[in-house]
Amino acid sequence: MHVVALLSQKGGTGKTTLALHLAVAAERARQVAAVIDLDPQASAAGWKDSRAGESPVVVSVQATRLAHALDLARDGGAEIVFLDTAPHSSDVALAAAEAADLVLIPCRAGILDLRAIGATARLAKIAGKPAYVILNSMPARASNVAADARAAVAVHGLDAAPVTIQQRAAYAHALTAGQTAQEYEPSGKAADEVTQLYQWLQPRLRSAAPSKPRA
Repeated sequence: MHVVALLSQKGGTGKTTLALHLAVAAERARQVAAVIDLDPQASAAGWKDSRAGESPVVVSVQATRLAHALDLARDGGAEIVFLDTAPHSSDVALAAAEAADLVLIPCRAGILDLRAIGATARLAKIAGKPAYVILNSMPARASNVAADARAAVAVHGLDAAPVTIQQRAAYAHALTAGQTAQEYEPSGKAADEVTQLYQWLQPRLRSAAPSKPRA
């Protein structure tokens, strides 16, 4: 079983949106996926409550119960688990990073967001886990913005994924309906972005050692 932690010490970067979209992408790729919601606001769990389908599984747990929740996910046959974390909680973020095989750091292109990456990058480094920045809510047709953002990310010793997530209404509309963009607008650009991001993620997960059950 692989575990992916979505971390950011800044709020509003899109962790929950990416966790849910990637989990649905995994299910559509015939992988059993789960989302563990570690954020006290439980936004991911709230999305699940409004969803008609049974998958992916989404559970809300306290950080102290993370290891137990991962054991249950593994026993339940999950092949990939996404950890949705809260901002401004370094202890929870570090616990998630330590439990993960790989860390994804969603980040908008604004200067405050880019400056805030440093704290999250340090947590991933302390945990000793590979980490990648996902440039999120990017303005359309602004390649110079993406290039500047990648340069700012590199300052922190991180690589940004080649696939960027642009600012599209489909993401918000889909979540409101208990769906993701792949389901809400299957042939849309948002759905294509998520598929590309999930495909990019796969070889990086294969090169990471999968998480193992506790002794």
